Amino acid sequence: MNFWTRLAQWLNPPDPGPVEFKPEWAEILTANIPVYSRLPTNFQTQLHEKLTHFVAQKHFEACGDLELTDEMVLTVAGQACLLVLNHPGPPFPKLRSVLIYPSAYKATHTTVDALGIVHQQEVVRLGESSSNGTVVLAWDSVLQGAGNCFDGHNVTMHEFAHQLDQARGRADGIPFLQNPNRYARWAEMVETGHDRLERMSAAGKRTVLDKYGATNHAEYFAVATEAFFEKPRQLVRKQPELYAELKTFYQTDPAQWFTQG
Repeated sequence: MNFWTRLAQWLNPPDPGPVEFKPEWAEILTANIPVYSRLPTNFQTQLHEKLTHFVAQKHFEACGDLELTDEMVLTVAGQACLLVLNHPGPPFPKLRSVLIYPSAYKATHTTVDALGIVHQQEVVRLGESSSNGTVVLAWDSVLQGAGNCFDGHNVTMHEFAHQLDQARGRADGIPFLQNPNRYARWAEMVETGHDRLERMSAAGKRTVLDKYGATNHAEYFAVATEAFFEKPRQLVRKQPELYAELKTFYQTDPAQWFTQG
């Protein structure tokens, strides 16, 4: 086997196929992800299928003296796969690794100013997503976000929304769309929505989207994703056009999951 063949296999590893979904996994999903019990039976089955591929294909690693457990893997994978429940193919094909810290962790943030000078700053984070195929999460925040499925704050969904955004390269709020004709409409939606959120945040007005979404277009998409899955009825009332676009992209309608309670 020559170098180029080995390189091609490394860049495009063979699909190991799904693992078997175990009955006890459903117990973990029910306990840690309340929205799981709200899903129609056929959606639960689809989630199981996505999850078995995810668990087989992705490398999970515990960091900071944390001991990795099935609960951690399934709680992360279950929430991530909700985002691609009805998307064709294996979930998050470019993702390779998920790193889990016990709680907020320190990371180095690098920026380059207008003069080309590189600046590095130590920051504390709850999660991050990289275009190189890595997601990093704080376990306590993962649990908290999963446990409250109504507050619009979910670090797992937030970071995996970034993964979808980064499927085309750098995160800019525009993920890969099945229909190329929708890119212009999507770009306009993100631009308009971000500017609106920025104005409302500056004015101190309450919004259905977390104000962190005003940071940039990438954060706007990630925050909108959190609201779509956790505050769908409010989003339908306040921003029906945004909800409609996200419904088309995610190919699901979370508002139907929250018809009671």
